[in-house]
Amino acid sequence: MPDPRAARLRVGDLLVATPALLDPNFARTVVLILDLDENGALGVVLNRPSDVPVREILPDWTDVSGNPDVLFQGGPVSTDSALAVGASMTHGNDPNVEPVGFRRLYDDVGIIDLDTPTEIVLPALTGLRIFAGYAGWGEDQLEEEIAEGSWFVVPSTAPDLFGTDPLGLWRRVLRRQPGELAWVSTQPADPTMN
Repeated sequence: MPDPRAARLRVGDLLVATPALLDPNFARTVVLILDLDENGALGVVLNRPSDVPVREILPDWTDVSGNPDVLFQGGPVSTDSALAVGASMTHGNDPNVEPVGFRRLYDDVGIIDLDTPTEIVLPALTGLRIFAGYAGWGEDQLEEEIAEGSWFVVPSTAPDLFGTDPLGLWRRVLRRQPGELAWVSTQPADPTMN
């Protein structure tokens, strides 16, 4: 079986923190990769909901923000800014036409411009999450972290982004993987409790 840490990384993949990753910003996190090029990578942490309701920060987006309708802690970078990730229905019969305020990243997932009036973008969305901040890596930094054993790289599914139980996501994503990764999902957060 190929080592999932050595997999080629693509936009839409998940980075799942290995038990070896102890940095409190990323321990037991699941990160969705949103952008990737020769200069680095950008993603958002999917399993860190905050206690801040969307209505307190972006009241116009409350009705479309999903369940739980709170801001998510997307990562340690730019925590004072909001980033929205959503899924869009195909616009009419032409899959090449994007809804206003939506920039496709992969499959039906894209970035939502939060300055777009909700009445324009809402009819085109099938899901939405709003993140405070993001995770970012410089040139070759993420590849080095994967090689040193900090991250597993696995494919994402729609429920990963929009599921109603984000706190259980780390275990669920690992449990559905083949072989040893499914076993990793059973490890306690504190290895001394094993």
